[in-house]
Amino acid sequence: MKESNNIDNTRLKRFSNVLMIALLASALAACGGDNDDNTAEQPVPEPPAPVSVTYELTITNLSNAQPLSPVALILHSEGNLWTVGQSASQALEQMAEGGQTDELRSLDIVLAESSGAAPIGPGGSETITVSINDNTQALLSVATMLVNTNDGFTGLNAYSLADLGVGDAISLLTRAYDAGTEVNSEAAGTMPGPADNGEGFNVTRDDVDFVALHQGVVSADDGLSNSVLNLAHKFDNPVMRISILRVE
Repeated sequence: MKESNNIDNTRLKRFSNVLMIALLASALAACGGDNDDNTAEQPVPEPPAPVSVTYELTITNLSNAQPLSPVALILHSEGNLWTVGQSASQALEQMAEGGQTDELRSLDIVLAESSGAAPIGPGGSETITVSINDNTQALLSVATMLVNTNDGFTGLNAYSLADLGVGDAISLLTRAYDAGTEVNSEAAGTMPGPADNGEGFNVTRDDVDFVALHQGVVSADDGLSNSVLNLAHKFDNPVMRISILRVE
């Protein structure tokens, strides 16, 4: 009789264990189902709206008689608009010989760009803004032609704006460069500025074909007999001031 009771108790324990395992599995499955339901019901967060980063640049012409062509402002993440000692791109050549900036502002590296409304006369200034979304690491390049030269230009080349916070400002001075694409003859018909009203961009390259620091104009007053320039058109460095303010 005692043995029978032990068998029954063993069977009852086994049944109880099986029942508990089944109940536990059922509870776990139910919990898993709830998690799936909760996950499915959670709304997908919308991506944050892009933040506009805006820079305000005031360009000042420091020369005596060298108007600046409409200024190009370019924000980019890599590359340079020019490299001293290397051949100028066609886009740079067009700007340096004729003041045209369309190709520069359309380069593949460009993330955002803006352009001045008109030439800046000697002593004059213009304020131009350029904006970009969600990028405070952009490089800034500025380019403009000294129009009473054959291929002289000035500007800023791949300047980092990473450390400029909202409300921060910085002022920079720039010097003149020679694109090396057109010989500095200063002859009638070869310069687009008001001193000559001559030709701008010419696809033919007849100079050293590398970018260098500009040595300045000679002028007829200093013995270059075929020059249409005079002493007033000479310039010293720096030729331009760029004041940069991050406004947004």
